Amino acid sequence: MSKAGRLVVLVSGSGTNLQALLDASADPSYGARVVAVGADRDGIEGLARAERAQVPTFVEKLGDYATREEWDRAIAARIAAYEPDLVVSAGFMKILGAPTLDAFPVLNTHPALLPSFPGAHGVRDALAYGVKITGCTVMLADEGVDTGPIVAQAAVPVLPGDDEAVLHERIKQVERRLLVETVGRMAREGWTVSGRMVRIGNHTGGETT
Repeated sequence: MSKAGRLVVLVSGSGTNLQALLDASADPSYGARVVAVGADRDGIEGLARAERAQVPTFVEKLGDYATREEWDRAIAARIAAYEPDLVVSAGFMKILGAPTLDAFPVLNTHPALLPSFPGAHGVRDALAYGVKITGCTVMLADEGVDTGPIVAQAAVPVLPGDDEAVLHERIKQVERRLLVETVGRMAREGWTVSGRMVRIGNHTGGETT
């Protein structure tokens, strides 16, 4: 059973999910702490949040490498230096390659109830389809786009008059709470993966991992 005490968080923007994790991990009873924050660009608020919290940071820009494969290896090496138990992709706008995915469990979030509405426009696509309930998903990342095993989900109702921005903001508020709760439970209770089934804590269902 895996544990998630040491977190490396990857960001590309404002870092609101990162901030939620930093705030939660300030309490020792949370069970996990952010040991480093990585980014794919300079000058973002996510890095500033980490620096204010006195958490080490690193930046690996895709454009600094001749190939995507070289970048994949470089960012995996930077992550590995901090010996994380879990990597959290918190608004990180790059798909991680095999060097990272094969070495560490990577947690990601998506603003829809997967497997419905994957991809970059989950909120827009759900609205266009006319759903009455959408939500957010926390998953273990794999080599696909929003295709990894689902760890946790939460529902968010679509209200009359919602546009993409209003609905997305409401989803993000739920997503932050769900991510913090899920990471904390994984850290304190451990988790197992059997096929596509992810179970947090000690379950007596006869599964083997």
